[in-house]
Amino acid sequence: MAHPDGAHYRDLDPTALRDALAAEEQRLTFPSFDLDDSWRLGSWLRQAAIDRGHAIGFAVVFGEQRVFHAATEGAAALNDAWLERKFRVVRHFGQSSLRVRATYLAAGGSFKQDGALDTNEYAAAGGAFPLLLQGRLIGAVGVSGLEMHDDHALVVEGLEAIRVDAS
Repeated sequence: MAHPDGAHYRDLDPTALRDALAAEEQRLTFPSFDLDDSWRLGSWLRQAAIDRGHAIGFAVVFGEQRVFHAATEGAAALNDAWLERKFRVVRHFGQSSLRVRATYLAAGGSFKQDGALDTNEYAAAGGAFPLLLQGRLIGAVGVSGLEMHDDHALVVEGLEAIRVDAS
């Protein structure tokens, strides 16, 4: 079975992308999400990365606590630094890092030029997604190492996979 990539995100204009990502976040709100779910999600991401030959770092955080963290062959410490920067964006805005990027682009600007946050500490690049428990932000999941739209797509695929498994 073919796996999705970020092409369907890249093909959208910034406004359509922003709106699609907002709907995606609403759809991927969980009724519950705990450490066991973090393990299932992280394990799913690891296996998918190995199966697909992706050199990535990935993590799940609850607030400031990293509850799952791993990397596959070829990933580097730089991937962890990108994860931290993307997670800061999710914590600050309560939205996916790609949605924040699309929001600035849809307004005719850019996060780097128009955002008030230090871009050495915050990255509005795809790959970090909010963990929403009944609509409330409890943490984030992120991937770093692919093109940013593909990072985002892999996270979403993982969230959808564990939602189906939990049903």
